[in-house]
Amino acid sequence: MLQDAESRLKALFIGGLDGDQSAYRGFLQDLTRHLRGYLRKRIARRPEDVEDLVQEILLAVHNARHTYRPDEPLTAWLHAIARYKLMDFFRAHARRDSLNVPLDDHEELLAAIDDEPAEARHDVGKLLEHLPDKQRLPIVHMKLEGMSVTETARITGLSESAVKVGVHRGLKALAAKIRGLR
Repeated sequence: MLQDAESRLKALFIGGLDGDQSAYRGFLQDLTRHLRGYLRKRIARRPEDVEDLVQEILLAVHNARHTYRPDEPLTAWLHAIARYKLMDFFRAHARRDSLNVPLDDHEELLAAIDDEPAEARHDVGKLLEHLPDKQRLPIVHMKLEGMSVTETARITGLSESAVKVGVHRGLKALAAKIRGLR
């Protein structure tokens, strides 16, 4: 069965690449049926999203068709594209779902105090004290404050290259320092 699907899809796809519109249409129709089955098993809790995801995968296949190598199995290439789109889907929904977590027990929200971020900031500050300014300042501005390389260069008076090197060497020095603490 899998061999038949591989052979049929590959023949239609190659025909489509060679300019046969009918073959390409047949390829897309067959692939659509396979994708629906593949996705229904994997996102059973979100059946309303299957069709949108099928369309995204078909578009990705179409846009990447020039990357397919005819000496390779087509289904492996298709599966890789589908898997990447499915992972994108899961990432997007995980972010969106995490923003919509209901507060079932609002009293529990006020019951606990988390001082960990403040303690972590203090620990990071202590570690950064050991670095020279040309490493410490780029790390503070870029990694902790979220500034760009250009902004950091302007503020510190360093060149953009020096900022990048400072971040790289500073993080490397911090990692070595942390390994030495343990």
